[in-house]
Amino acid sequence: MNQPILELDPSDPRKKEVNPLLKLVLELGPLLVFFFANARGEWLARMVPALGDLGGPIFIATGLFMAATAIALTVSWILTRTLPIMPLVSGVVVFVFGGLTLYLQDAIFIKMKPTIVNTLFGVVLLGGLWFGKSLLGYVFDSAFKLDAEGWRKLTLRWGLFFLFLAVVNEVVWRNFSEATWVAFKVWGIMPITLVFTLSQMPLIMRHSTEDMKKG
Repeated sequence: MNQPILELDPSDPRKKEVNPLLKLVLELGPLLVFFFANARGEWLARMVPALGDLGGPIFIATGLFMAATAIALTVSWILTRTLPIMPLVSGVVVFVFGGLTLYLQDAIFIKMKPTIVNTLFGVVLLGGLWFGKSLLGYVFDSAFKLDAEGWRKLTLRWGLFFLFLAVVNEVVWRNFSEATWVAFKVWGIMPITLVFTLSQMPLIMRHSTEDMKKG
């Protein structure tokens, strides 16, 4: 039987689990690389002159962001022999918009990337619900075991939250400095997402399956 390229359905016994901490590092690592490279772009250009050919700090950060994303996806593939759906979608957008950013030397493209990704995630989650599919199970199946109603409600909330993040990104990059946008991208979005995630715990507990409760 051929092994699928994309991550398996949560209920598929062939699906390999990744350590939650490692999964978090793989998902957040490229973002932290982007922040560090933007903050220390001039220093990196001095240490590695070839990076300076990319342009200023935002362009160095973009190039390293693309490289870190590729590494994270590669590690995921090595560990599970499949590619995680949402990081893969995000990665494709990173490569497209990052490539345009470097080729055209215009930071607008990388600034629009979170808007595109979050809008896409929001539309996909809400669209999945329209067709009776709670796609969020692909993301949180290793952490939570919920009944069907719980997955539907959580998917709806996350779909709307992703659209909210898309709007927030547009407001910040269009109205504030580049440095403010980079800082908010890392140190603003992460806390907001954490607070939102914690706010969903009552719903998660109400709809947890018996197996999870006993565990």
